[in-house]
Amino acid sequence: MEKSLVVKRSIVFGGHKTSVSLEDAFWNGLRDIADGHDMTLSALISNINADRDFANLSSAIRLFVLGTYQKQMSELASAKPVDVKPVKLRRKLSWGARWGQYERLRARRGSARSPSQA
Repeated sequence: MEKSLVVKRSIVFGGHKTSVSLEDAFWNGLRDIADGHDMTLSALISNINADRDFANLSSAIRLFVLGTYQKQMSELASAKPVDVKPVKLRRKLSWGARWGQYERLRARRGSARSPSQA
């Protein structure tokens, strides 16, 4: 298991500057959650700060990130399974044909990511 470093960052929310110490995994999770809600990190932390009860801000952020991921797991677990029918391939595709399919799909979705960036 990789050692998780605690990183201290200065943030500004509500017109106040403060420092928050979190492990990298929590910073990454917090950024992902903010991106998923189309919010800035400062706006999300401001919301967490406004909703916290007695915990310090770092603990409140950790609990928020944990709660968000627990909720997602619960929603996935309660989702109904999808009936997927197997598809028979008519022929084995070469790498070039698969890459062509990928490029066409990427063009339809407007994505600029290649498999090496995923």
